[in-house]
Amino acid sequence: MTHASPPTTYSPARIRETVQELLALEALPPIVQAGHPVLRQYAAPFEGQLEPDELRRLIVLMRKVMHAAPGVGLAAPQLGIPLQLAVLEDQFEIDEATAAARGRTPLEFFAMLNPSYSRLGDGTAAFFEGCLSLSGLQAVVHRPESVRLEYVTPDGGQVTKDFSGWQARIVQHETDHLHGRLYIDRAELRSLSTNSEYAARWAEPGIAAASRELGFPAGSHAGSPSSRDAETD
Repeated sequence: MTHASPPTTYSPARIRETVQELLALEALPPIVQAGHPVLRQYAAPFEGQLEPDELRRLIVLMRKVMHAAPGVGLAAPQLGIPLQLAVLEDQFEIDEATAAARGRTPLEFFAMLNPSYSRLGDGTAAFFEGCLSLSGLQAVVHRPESVRLEYVTPDGGQVTKDFSGWQARIVQHETDHLHGRLYIDRAELRSLSTNSEYAARWAEPGIAAASRELGFPAGSHAGSPSSRDAETD
């Protein structure tokens, strides 16, 4: 069964008004949680809906919210803005064994507009994954191990860049947000765990123990070859 995300119902004027309201807040805005329709709509491509200074200030705000959460990425829909914009950064310190198993290396901060990705090669990786919009939960997601990302920079530059390992996972996760997808659409639902159960039982570099005891496949999975594809469950 295939589900395509409906396009956002927000007009350009409403998108800008929503951004202006957030920028006027004295405190950091809350992160939108699953169940809000903005997370299930195909966000509007950025086509100049915001003035350059508004876009710059929004990116600064999103980075602050991401750091405060804390997280390694944040998409505009997670602040209630159905616009194809996301910020990404991974500077967390983790142990060497986990970093090696997950191919996790630091990701320098960047903001991307109108991204899409396609898989590179046949490699697939499966690890527990969480989301700031599904607070308190994690599940195993099989994803392409390497992807090619195409996006627009805030100053209008066109970028094509390849990512692998954990960086590729972050890129896919955030791009999916902008297309109305959540990680649970791609997850092994038998692996779904609260953060406390994950920390107590499954916080190891790989997923072998969780796969064995929760009863889901640890090996290769059909995954999702491209962010342009429709969701399938």
